[in-house]
Amino acid sequence: MEKGSKRQIVYIGLIIFVFVVYSIKLASIQLGEVPYKNMAINNALNKITLYPSRSNIFDRKGKLMVYSTQMYDLSSFPYEITKLDTGLLCSILEIDLPTVRHLLTDARIRAKKRQKNNAFNNSALFYANLSNKQFTLLKENIYRLPGFYIESRTDRQFATISAPHALGYLGEADESLIALDDYNQPGDLVGITGIERYYEKQIRGIKGVKTVWQDRTYTERGVVKDTQFNYPSTAGPDVISSLDFELQEYGRLLLNGKKGSIVAIEPSTGEVLAFINNPDYDPNTMVGRERAKTFKTLLRDEQKPLYNRAVKGVYPPGSTFKTVMALIAMQEGVLTPETTHGCGGGYRLGSIRVGCHPHGGPLDLRGSIRISCNSYYCQVFRDIIDNPKYGDVKLGYAALEKHLRSFGLGSQLNIDLLGESRGNIPSVEQLNRRHGDRWKSSTVISLSIGQGEILLTPLQICNVAAILANRGWYYAPHLVKKIDGFKDTAWDRKYKIKKFTTINPMYFATVIDGMSDVTKPGGTANGTGINGIEICAKTGTAQNPHGKDHSIYMAFAPKDNPKIAIAVLVENGGFGATWAAPIANLMIEKYLKPGTETSKPDMEERIKTSVIKQ
Repeated sequence: MEKGSKRQIVYIGLIIFVFVVYSIKLASIQLGEVPYKNMAINNALNKITLYPSRSNIFDRKGKLMVYSTQMYDLSSFPYEITKLDTGLLCSILEIDLPTVRHLLTDARIRAKKRQKNNAFNNSALFYANLSNKQFTLLKENIYRLPGFYIESRTDRQFATISAPHALGYLGEADESLIALDDYNQPGDLVGITGIERYYEKQIRGIKGVKTVWQDRTYTERGVVKDTQFNYPSTAGPDVISSLDFELQEYGRLLLNGKKGSIVAIEPSTGEVLAFINNPDYDPNTMVGRERAKTFKTLLRDEQKPLYNRAVKGVYPPGSTFKTVMALIAMQEGVLTPETTHGCGGGYRLGSIRVGCHPHGGPLDLRGSIRISCNSYYCQVFRDIIDNPKYGDVKLGYAALEKHLRSFGLGSQLNIDLLGESRGNIPSVEQLNRRHGDRWKSSTVISLSIGQGEILLTPLQICNVAAILANRGWYYAPHLVKKIDGFKDTAWDRKYKIKKFTTINPMYFATVIDGMSDVTKPGGTANGTGINGIEICAKTGTAQNPHGKDHSIYMAFAPKDNPKIAIAVLVENGGFGATWAAPIANLMIEKYLKPGTETSKPDMEERIKTSVIKQ
């Protein structure tokens, strides 16, 4: 074959090869047009998150306590921002150039976290909570800021500032919260504390999506009509809390100028009627752009306004604990209502001495509650754990501990708040570590009067009052009565389980009779009672190694068919009758006689205007 013919064949082969290659390529493009089409569509679409309104939160009587407000953010496609008029942005937002650079870097990090595989198509929050002025200027100039758009979200407004530790506040979802729930995205506002945190999934509502066509400058050119690309947000359902708005406000006034806590419970349901801490803070300062700044300020405050004393603070319960000791002693068969013990100014055994205030005697059980005799309960304590039927003090103490834990002491009561303390009911092992292996009843005698290693929260003390009111049972305390649309759920059912103590109901009568004498002549809180209301109470003074003793008081009322149980703790307040008792009794009157003037105006004025120096 001639060379020319061979060359022609080679040329023809090359032509055929090129044709085949281009044909295959064309076919692949045609056959795979869907992915390319989708890529093109995705580049032209912007999916805007529609943030729902969070739940409105009402008090038990329908009074609005928390609601949502509209806010606007400047969001961005940070990886698509190549040309930025920084002067314009600085002018509108009233920030400097380094701040712009920092915000852009932060937005890129947020975008990457939202979808690591496709950060370039992800939007991210750039600047939160625009002022009215900033919003107006941005609306007019957004076309000059390609890669940016304005996004609508909701924040919170509080109709009351008296319950910040119960209601809680919002904050941006951090990595830990995002890891727990992939519904959350960087920049989302979520519940951080209180009801807002505990019921986050119910309160937050459901996000929606609006998908819009956009040009190469990310300017919106219309909404995609296909429903698969668009669906509305769903607002969070109404939440009915158990709190009483007026009782909250009143309690805050009474506790003003004092450090401490007030907790009130409806005994028949376990619903928390009042939940007050002081110092506290205005929850309306924990919204918007000032949120982070306010939080840092509060965190540095030596008064610890963020500290939820009601469920996290632990204190010796003092003489309020004697009511529980009396019940256990009767259950153990070492005490009857008629049992008497003398005092003589205190309990003495060898080198052991527990002092007591002067009073007449000997006293029976009812009188021991009315007078709050320390010596009486030292003897009762020894009779319990030295009981011959156990043959060993540690076995006797183990029996005592079992009874105490049936009151919910030494463990979380599982209120619908995070961070609840267990308090402390010392175990045999703990006492062994503290006192050695050969300790006796006299070694730990301080436990008899609610001192020593015993520590309770104000919530736990209040729950003891509720147990006494119910004659031996309780529901787990909770702050939410109802969430619309949620019925018979797991969280709902656990607050309807009746929990019983190990104490026979027949033993409560004498203790309650003694408590009904406390505010009457001869009682430790004489003069603080309310006419027309039979209050059953117990004063307490908790030893404080860091200063003046704490004033404690627990009570329920009325005696028959109780409607309210309450505990008040005033740090460094001294005797229970001085501060805690009048506060609690005024609260009881406020709740049981709504809309009426107090029968104790002088006592009320003294409490409202007094400041306890720490």
